[in-house]
Amino acid sequence: MAAGFSEQFDRHGAWRREMSLRLQVLTDWLHKQELLNDAPAESTQRLIDQLRSDKVMVAFVAEFSRGKSELINAVFFAGYGRRIMPARAGRTTMCPTELGYDASLPPCLRLLPIESRLKPQALLEWRLAPEKWTRVDLDMSDPQQLAETMEKVSEVIYISKDEARVLGFWHDDRPDNNPRVDATGAVEVPRWRHALINIAHPLLREGLVVLDTPGLNAIGTEPELTINLIPQAQAVVFILGADTGVTKSDLTIWREHLISSDESAGTRFVVLNKIDTLWDEMSTAEQIQAQIEHQCADTAHTLDLPAGQVIALSAQKGLLAKVRGDDNLLQQSCLPSFEQLLGRQMLGERQSMLEEAIRACAERLHADAARTMDARQRELAEQTQELKSLRGKNHAVIHQMQLRVEQEKNEFDRGVSSMLAVRSIHMKRLRDVFKALGSASIKKELTPLALALREPGVKLGIKQTYAGGFDNLRAVIRRVQALNDEIHAILTQSFDQLNAEYGFLLQAARPPNMVRFENDLTMLERSHMQYLGMRNMLQLIRPEFCEKLLRALVVRVRSVFEAALNDIELWSKSCSSQLDSQLRERLRAYERRVDAIQRIEGAAGGLSQRIREIEEQENELAAVRLRLDELVSELQVSNATAPVLSSTAGRQTAAA
Repeated sequence: MAAGFSEQFDRHGAWRREMSLRLQVLTDWLHKQELLNDAPAESTQRLIDQLRSDKVMVAFVAEFSRGKSELINAVFFAGYGRRIMPARAGRTTMCPTELGYDASLPPCLRLLPIESRLKPQALLEWRLAPEKWTRVDLDMSDPQQLAETMEKVSEVIYISKDEARVLGFWHDDRPDNNPRVDATGAVEVPRWRHALINIAHPLLREGLVVLDTPGLNAIGTEPELTINLIPQAQAVVFILGADTGVTKSDLTIWREHLISSDESAGTRFVVLNKIDTLWDEMSTAEQIQAQIEHQCADTAHTLDLPAGQVIALSAQKGLLAKVRGDDNLLQQSCLPSFEQLLGRQMLGERQSMLEEAIRACAERLHADAARTMDARQRELAEQTQELKSLRGKNHAVIHQMQLRVEQEKNEFDRGVSSMLAVRSIHMKRLRDVFKALGSASIKKELTPLALALREPGVKLGIKQTYAGGFDNLRAVIRRVQALNDEIHAILTQSFDQLNAEYGFLLQAARPPNMVRFENDLTMLERSHMQYLGMRNMLQLIRPEFCEKLLRALVVRVRSVFEAALNDIELWSKSCSSQLDSQLRERLRAYERRVDAIQRIEGAAGGLSQRIREIEEQENELAAVRLRLDELVSELQVSNATAPVLSSTAGRQTAAA
């Protein structure tokens, strides 16, 4: 039987640990050999940390009563022998719920009160205020207590229509989508705005994050959920009823809240759940299968998805089969097929990205170390030639040689100041880059959009204003790319001059490509544009909703700009550290030359001994070079022979 999701994720986690260990071994060895500069060390450490703690999010989205929580139980928590997430008839998950693992916290459930919606802070800001959340500790040894505590995500409160309207749950213009009203006229709304569950489940420890979302009414009123959290998930599972297919509210969620583009289609899955409702004793197995296949084909056509992205299954029967150990029922439930697809495509795409990052990192480390060793090799060769020229010479000539070397060193020391002037020009341009990607720049470029959103009444033309705002942001990224290219041209010219004048081996690395950050902004724009369907255009009349939307946008744009800044900063440090390294190597070489001549001058036979010492250093350097090649080769081979998780789609994405 093909590996299920848990097994595939275990393999992926083991591969990440192995690659992080191999990278750590390589960097430790490079440090010991004094072949690792600060910038490459920082960049590599970031990759090691990412490999050790990489997060992979799977978002489950559905209208209520589609069996979403049951599917989460079946895929991730069957090992507890019972339901962990509440799953029963009617609405269960009333607030967005994230399941993950943070070793710094005890097992617990944290709940953000629904009243926080009345405040302007974005959800990311609330995460930084743990004292505002209600925390309930979990007993992982007691499945009963665990399940009972999880029921809190289903809790509701009853409030007046005016209060519900202020919180964003009641809409006079859309009565069909309003929450239930009891006999007294009170409106039922979720008690909590967001839930964070921290448990040491094996998959969560490996970096899996599960996002369980409530139905359309809650998704539509939480802009940060739709435009920030869901789009950043590595996989989105959209759940429908196998008996009903795509309903009107299902289609609204898909069109307005789930991005379906060429870039993301491979990790958007549709599950037709509850196929057991179609198991009819009066129909043959062939007739039932034909009905299921027809529903899958019709759903794929309606949602404009490849047929392979739609899977029919029974989460309830799959969970029951896993708990009972019933392999026959498990196959009938079709749950294993979904787990295999989810693992193969989602983990495959993620692993392809990490593989490419590891390959690029190994190549950078190898190139930087090779440059330093080339400089050392040349210095040793020059020393050997210099010392051999002293054979048969008297003390006066040797002393004259010492004076000449000391003079060269003094001239080099005076030239260092002009070399450091290169860094001054470099840093001046870099400050322009930091300014362009700073918070003030974001605020300036989004000012017209902010003013439009704060206008009272219906926001006519808001889509065009959004488009203009994103055009401004993309223009900033392109301006930054131009500044980076200008810095690169300055460095290349300066490095070429220093190479010619001092015999350095400097090479200015290409600046990071900003296209991916432009693409991130385009994806963010697309999620906003989808969100601004007629349903939510009416929400824009409410000032508090507009403020939430604007804050969610600024938070996401800031994260994109900060990611660009991090890449640029590492590139800049890499260029600077290259110059520092070669300056350091040259100064050491002068010190070794002066020391060698002094020893020769003061001791008979010192010349031959020093030449032998240099020959030994050359042999040691050759051995170091060979060991470097071996370590990098072992890393690349391990990377290339990773567990077979990568899908064709994932590899094509990485290549693109």
